[in-house]
Parts: sequence; structure tokens; C-alpha cells
Amino acid sequence: MTAAVAKDGEWYVARCLEIAVVSQGETVDEALASLREALELYFEDDEVPATFEHPLVTPIEIRIPA
Repeated sequence: MTAAVAKDGEWYVARCLEIAVVSQGETVDEALASLREALELYFEDDEVPATFEHPLVTPIEIRIPA
């Protein structure tokens, strides 16, 4: 699976890009560990797909008015 981690105020937010699960932590490592735990709990109640669609992750440019 793929995780994206971003700083949000004092916290790091970790998002799984294949499954709609999000978690947070005070450090990147804590956020990823929390996401891992949340995904494991998620799959306790939901069927694990045989395969996962990996998202296309690419930078984009935007114009911001001055």
C-alpha cells in the first residue's frame, strides 16, 4: 500500500492512497505506525481485496494570482 504524509499544524497526517483510511501522529514514524494499526483494524471487519489499484501520484503546477 501507499501512504502520503503531510504536516498539519503540530501533527503529521498519514493517508492510505488505496483505502480511505487516515491517521495522525506527532512524528512521521508515529503517524505511519498509527496508520498501519488503523489499516489492520479496518481489515478485521472488511474483506481484503485480492489486489490493490495503485494510484497515480504526480506533481501538478497551478497558477496563483498575485
